[in-house]
Amino acid sequence: MMTCPNTTHQTEICCPGVSSFVPRHADELHLETDDPVLLLKQCEDLWCQGYNMRTGTTGIFPAFYVVKLDKDINQVQKDGWVEKFQVRFLGSVQVPVHKGRDVMCAAMQKVACNRRLAGQPPSACVLEVSLKGVKINVQDQCHSAHRGDQCFHFFQLKNISFCGCHPKHSKYFGLITKHPDQHRFACHVMMSDTTLHPLAESVGRAFQQYYKEHIGYSCPTEDIFIE
Repeated sequence: MMTCPNTTHQTEICCPGVSSFVPRHADELHLETDDPVLLLKQCEDLWCQGYNMRTGTTGIFPAFYVVKLDKDINQVQKDGWVEKFQVRFLGSVQVPVHKGRDVMCAAMQKVACNRRLAGQPPSACVLEVSLKGVKINVQDQCHSAHRGDQCFHFFQLKNISFCGCHPKHSKYFGLITKHPDQHRFACHVMMSDTTLHPLAESVGRAFQQYYKEHIGYSCPTEDIFIE
């Protein structure tokens, strides 16, 4: 275990991972490139303690695996943008390809049928949209697993390939994501009592800003989500 008697600073700063770090000990934190990491503590030996916002785990890692971003106040306020939506989580299902209205609608129907056959009501869920990605916090799963706020699924924007509301029933919303390492795709389905068009628009705004800042041109949102 790392001991840190002489801490240079103890704060909470969000830093992106610059390369993969594969842990060799139980207390070390697994990192992938671009993982959003909340830096909790940095020691004089250049080891850090942090929280990986993608995996929901805490551990230690060498400082050179992340980069600290110096931002002005306006930039911090912009990157701190988060929109939350109270929805109900129906479930997830693997899909054959990464995009398409027909693919998403078929996944929605399959998930809804599976939920009805199981005789279980959809779980309460908080979905958060930010420039870092989309966080799905399924509250029933958290309580049953006794994991509190750390029980969630986080998808970076670069791993979201398609999303939108059902074209005929806008209270249903689907999000297709790709596996970060394998050629696999899944559709995650949410529902609400009212239209979820504001949720789709929020994801669209996040993509526009992400592409503008990181890729340098405006995102063709019609290729990613159904308006």
